[in-house]
Amino acid sequence: MTVVVSRAGAAVLAVLVLVLTTAGVTPLLPTTLLPTATANPAAAQTDPDEPRFLELSIDEVTPQTVTLTSESVVTVRGTVANIGDRDVEDVWVRLQRAPVVSDSAALRTSLSLDQAGFDTVGEFEEVADRLGQGERADFELELPLRSDLVPSLDIDTPGIYPLLVNVNGVPEYGGAARLDDARFLLPVLALPASDEVTENTDVTENTGETRTGNGGSRGTTRSSDDGLLDSDEKAFPAVPPDVSRPAAVTMLWPLADRPRLAAGVAGSGTEPVRLVDDDLATSLAEGGRLDGLLRAVEDTARTEPRVLEGLCLAIDPDLLVTVANMTRGYLVVEDPDEPTGEARPGSGTDAAVAWLERLRALAATTCTMAVPFAQVDLTALADLADSSLTDSALESPAAIVDSILGVTSTPGVMWPDSGVLTEKTGSMLAADGPVTALVSDNAVEGGRALLAGTSSTPSTAPGGNGFRISGVSGLTAALFDSSASAALAGMGTDPQTPSFVPSSARYDLSRDSSTARLQDALGALAWPAMVPTVSEVTGAAPPAAGRSVLFAPPQNWSASPDDAASVLSMLSTLVRSGLTTPRPLTALVDAAANTANDPTASLLVYPEQAITDGASAAVVSEAEEQIGRLDAIQTALVEDPQAQLTPQQFTAPLREDLLRAMSLAGRRGADADGAYATGEHRAAEVREAVDDIYDAVTVISTGGVYTLTSEQSPLLLTARNDLPVGITVRLQVDAPDTVDITDIGPTQLPPRGSRTLTVPAQISDSRNLRLEFALATESGLPLGSSTTVTVRSNAYGQILAVVTGCAGALLLFLAGRRLLHRFRGEPDPADEGYEK
Repeated sequence: MTVVVSRAGAAVLAVLVLVLTTAGVTPLLPTTLLPTATANPAAAQTDPDEPRFLELSIDEVTPQTVTLTSESVVTVRGTVANIGDRDVEDVWVRLQRAPVVSDSAALRTSLSLDQAGFDTVGEFEEVADRLGQGERADFELELPLRSDLVPSLDIDTPGIYPLLVNVNGVPEYGGAARLDDARFLLPVLALPASDEVTENTDVTENTGETRTGNGGSRGTTRSSDDGLLDSDEKAFPAVPPDVSRPAAVTMLWPLADRPRLAAGVAGSGTEPVRLVDDDLATSLAEGGRLDGLLRAVEDTARTEPRVLEGLCLAIDPDLLVTVANMTRGYLVVEDPDEPTGEARPGSGTDAAVAWLERLRALAATTCTMAVPFAQVDLTALADLADSSLTDSALESPAAIVDSILGVTSTPGVMWPDSGVLTEKTGSMLAADGPVTALVSDNAVEGGRALLAGTSSTPSTAPGGNGFRISGVSGLTAALFDSSASAALAGMGTDPQTPSFVPSSARYDLSRDSSTARLQDALGALAWPAMVPTVSEVTGAAPPAAGRSVLFAPPQNWSASPDDAASVLSMLSTLVRSGLTTPRPLTALVDAAANTANDPTASLLVYPEQAITDGASAAVVSEAEEQIGRLDAIQTALVEDPQAQLTPQQFTAPLREDLLRAMSLAGRRGADADGAYATGEHRAAEVREAVDDIYDAVTVISTGGVYTLTSEQSPLLLTARNDLPVGITVRLQVDAPDTVDITDIGPTQLPPRGSRTLTVPAQISDSRNLRLEFALATESGLPLGSSTTVTVRSNAYGQILAVVTGCAGALLLFLAGRRLLHRFRGEPDPADEGYEK
């Protein structure tokens, strides 16, 4: 029922209020007239730049989902807190409803409507006469679903309904205004049969319990005792939904986390891994987030196993690698900025062992798929165009998941964390063969129309959810519901807004309570099942029978254990009621792949927000430089079958760190700046680690000065390798032209060892000479630091030969002269003064 006051009545009321206020009397107005004072949207405190006085939070909605067996009265409990700098008087709240959601986009846009759009209203209920600074007050509002006698939600058909709780008050030094509100969705799968409600008392429908108190719509059930109804008759009959056209639902169930391994630590083969914190231990333990996500599926497998036919575990290999390493014992660094510094033993080994065993058991009977490593930004990866990094991000994940869990994951499918693709990224995905990408319905041109079957170029895939992508050979797409994905992303302790959500559907999620955000998600999940019923009411074309619907939460999903259980409970309810049927992911992917030869194709759409949310240019540039250096050093490392550590195992953690640096985890949440800083820090740590690898292989001289005894004496040097794997190096020398150094060719250095290098040298200069030696890879990349050697040669080269020749000639001349004189019997003039 909408409360309306005539203009004349409003004018009289305004004059009356003014007179009484001037006289110092506080007017006491009927609660049914209070909305008129605040119906103007301009009075609402919705501008983020204006001061806020009250904060309204929804704590409980009963029932969460209206069904044939639920109560016919909706109860909303919440809290109003004074967060301003002054007291607030006359705090009142009321419940309002907007029209039924008529399309998928309205699942989000309806939550940002002006309060005037919620035109079905209940009565105002007082929360507090005065609410002081920092004080809080609880409230409870009740409205029946249907009533002809008292205010109600006036819901007479199943559907998804936006509700709003509006709080009014009078701040000190101000006038009456709407000070805050809270919005959420109420999924109504069916309307239960109910009796009429009248004033004065409140009745719980199913129990018959009569209550009085601060309820929103207090009344009594009009029953057969009043002589108004037959004993077997209800005032409002049950209204079931249309189950003639059930939707075929597939649900991705992500198991992922933000990167936890300490950055910049190369593989060792023996040392325990290092984590930046021990939060993962809490998440894996009983009651933690990852425990709750797993437990919700385990419980559903026991209570409603049919749901699991349409559910697929989407597992981040980075999480699996981390948990598997935790099972063998691990360390937690004291300072994340010092990954190789002091560390303490981690506390989550037992939790990791138990969680991983449970996951193995569940994966053995449930669909599994691998997502790209560490939720890496695939657009940045495509821009890098490095084959080794691409393999680590896209090819290795399936092998990691399969080897750790002992399963065969679903092939031929790729789910980008951003939910959108560029043509360049699509070409990268399909480079090694046909692949189906799971993307948002607005990531392709006209995606929502394609899914609804209203496009002029519909898909030929069974179920209507498979499309050939234009401009990318071998790439097909299956689309997930973007509104449902946005609602699921808003759940939990770290709500986020995906990149593909348009600006018209974006709003501050932190203003909503976790309960309200859960209601939004439940409503979004129920929406596809309600389309036939809503279409019939609104006159829209009915949807195709067996239409395929894909739900995709964010990969790093912060849903609490209770939230996760509620999501699967909703899916179970939809399946049991016949509103949906489960569809395996493999069937969805196969159907999409079959559209590869369709004559029509869809263009990809890449929103600007995805660029904003992507990896920073600084991180991508750093990754490009360091991956080239890692590729070069790995080719120089020795592949030894007997060694405990292979070159690939040694460099893999650093390659994975580059992927983690480009991770999209956290970039769309409340602390996006912190996520960017973490990525840049991780990239910097990789650079330092690669520098250390190159510096670990060096050459040193055994002495500062070499004195050579001959023209061709060798030089002795020592090459040292501090890496845990062997490496092949070449000696480089910078010497004067008078020095000829013989190339000794490639030299293999053992792990953590050294080797003496005998370097033949030919020197034709007697001066002190400075020679500079350094090591390099066979491709020419310098290793370590150079060493300078001073060489002093005792060989005189050509000068010595000339002097020796002249001296010999002189000696022969003098000897011949003496012999000549003796032959002639003449005294030698040289003997004068020596004759006796």
